[in-house]
Amino acid sequence: MKDNGQEYIIQKNARQDKFQGHDYYHIEGLLEPEHILARDAVRDWVKSEVSPIIEEYSEIAKFPRHLIKGLGEIGAFGPSLPAKYGCGGMDEIAYGIMMQELERGDSGIRSAASVQGSLVMYPIYRFGSEEQKMKYLPKMATGELIGCFGLTEPDHGSDPSSMKSYLIDDGDSYILNGSKMWITNSPIADVMVVWAKDPDGRVRGMILEKGMKGLSAPEIKGKWSLRASITGELVFEDVRVPKANILPEVSGLKGPLSCLSKARYGIAWGAIGAAMDCYDSALRYSKERVQFGKPIGQFQLTQKKLAEMITEITKAQLLAWRLGTLANVGKATPAQISMAKRNNVHMALEIAREARQIHGGMGITNEYPCMRHMMNLETVLTYEGTHDIHLLITGMDVTGLNAFK
Repeated sequence: MKDNGQEYIIQKNARQDKFQGHDYYHIEGLLEPEHILARDAVRDWVKSEVSPIIEEYSEIAKFPRHLIKGLGEIGAFGPSLPAKYGCGGMDEIAYGIMMQELERGDSGIRSAASVQGSLVMYPIYRFGSEEQKMKYLPKMATGELIGCFGLTEPDHGSDPSSMKSYLIDDGDSYILNGSKMWITNSPIADVMVVWAKDPDGRVRGMILEKGMKGLSAPEIKGKWSLRASITGELVFEDVRVPKANILPEVSGLKGPLSCLSKARYGIAWGAIGAAMDCYDSALRYSKERVQFGKPIGQFQLTQKKLAEMITEITKAQLLAWRLGTLANVGKATPAQISMAKRNNVHMALEIAREARQIHGGMGITNEYPCMRHMMNLETVLTYEGTHDIHLLITGMDVTGLNAFK
């Protein structure tokens, strides 16, 4: 390991990634050739570039920033945005299955891609001017520019309507004050899409750039989860924001919430990857580990665990695939996305816990991926809408009654 002045570079180890995909209901038959090509390309990249280093990066709590270039090369940044802006121009199923393969490697790697594509590039594409799109999107697609998304505040997570960050009109600029918390990529971000209230109390989106006077992004340390992801704050102290940096095509909470739906959709797919990695490791270990004269996979209780794992993975795969077909025709509702995010992340967390048990004492070591996935998924269960909040979104959708008021 060496320090090049910007990041730690860990040499690849001899760890062999033996993962094989698991498709009990032959869902691959429902995919288009471009989906399979995208999946295989990302899977190969994860095996080559992520798996040999991720345990060490997680152990030292460092983000492998050098992977950003590779993520750009495989098209992981904004894959469903138009090719006009240097993006992949693929459909939503391709985007989802790419997030699945990235999270199979690590939730932190998928988070970096999700934030870049869904929470920074997507709002610029959907709500930005043509000048803003051309300025930022091509460089973000390659990873030349890294982005972050500022919505959550120290005192306002599940209730973004109560945000305190505010803008004061100052001629051709606004003056921004406030702070944001739990922001993936913020300490290394070149571009920030930030949401704050204007003088009329409306939520407005804006593009900030690293180096603006009064803007800082301190790193949050001490995380036991998403340790290979970099997380920080955004602090605004009289930051002068040119009005040309305001996203012109949106005002109100519908802006940031639509971005969150895009990101949650990717998480619904991504969590399946983490679950498959844990299942794959547990299945292989159950055939190799011998106790009482036979492989532990021959015992009924182990088979029960494995059978339930693949059942839940299969249900999640079908849920994500159907959601993807709806998203492709613009019919996936925010409530449907909430259901898939909540179900699939909870499923993956339970599978990580069961897989850890199958590995016994070895399950807590970095020789196997289960404990790392388990710790990561504790965060994924909470971010982009907590487990309970998504349950209430479904409850409101089916009853028509608002439990938030």
